[in-house]
Amino acid sequence: MRFESTESYIATEDLKVAVNAAVVLERPLLIKGEPGTGKTILAHEVAQSLGMPLIEWHVKSTTTAQQGLYEYDAVRRLRDSQLGNDDVHDISNYIVRGKLWDAFSNDVKPVLLIDEIDKADIEFPNDLLLELDRMEFFVYETQETVRAIDRPVVIITSNNEKELPDAFLRRCFFHYISFPDQETMKEIVNVHYPDIKGELVREALNLFYDVRDVPGLKKRPSTSELLDWIKLLMAEDIPPDVLRSKDPGKLIPPLYGALLKNEQDVQLFERLAFMSRREQRGND
Repeated sequence: MRFESTESYIATEDLKVAVNAAVVLERPLLIKGEPGTGKTILAHEVAQSLGMPLIEWHVKSTTTAQQGLYEYDAVRRLRDSQLGNDDVHDISNYIVRGKLWDAFSNDVKPVLLIDEIDKADIEFPNDLLLELDRMEFFVYETQETVRAIDRPVVIITSNNEKELPDAFLRRCFFHYISFPDQETMKEIVNVHYPDIKGELVREALNLFYDVRDVPGLKKRPSTSELLDWIKLLMAEDIPPDVLRSKDPGKLIPPLYGALLKNEQDVQLFERLAFMSRREQRGND
């Protein structure tokens, strides 16, 4: 089994090497990179490419490692005992399986996505060390050990919001998804919009990378935002010459709301446009 690019996902050689190395080593693949560079969707594409089912665990700030294993619903058991429900005599009726349990007990080797692990408490990764290492855990309420039938392919994403513990990092194969260069981005755009005109792609990418290179930008636009913007350009039938306009009053890209996502960045472009207009008047 080897991961390759799919019809809807362009993977660089480095990324393909990282995924396949993690599969061979049977270690979790830790993926970092700018938001919008395709970290989460990678797990979907790996599952599709390798013909495996996908199990997704999207981590939130309130998520605990225990929830990934299982939870004991004591409240429901108490309520059932008050109602005289016979289920109360079997505690396993009140064990709620977590995503790791689902992955370990799946009949077919799955891909397990642990998405945005850095959103949770700092101890969250450490609390999963043993389970991800041994691929097993103990259920105290039922006195059973859950072992993985076949080690899942584990893909973990992080946005670098928190530093991850060294002990956790040692157990992972790491890859940083660099922001795509213009040639790779062109391939990505063509995958999503195969009928798009080449001139529009060229001018849109030139303007997009110019926007990303503006000093002082608080949030640089991502790949997903570029795709949304190009979709709007096509829907509104914006001609390529509008994108390459050198008019100082048009420094803000058309339909900029798809690219610029906060008022500071919009104001930055407005100031740049004002300064450019003033400079042009001074030259005249």
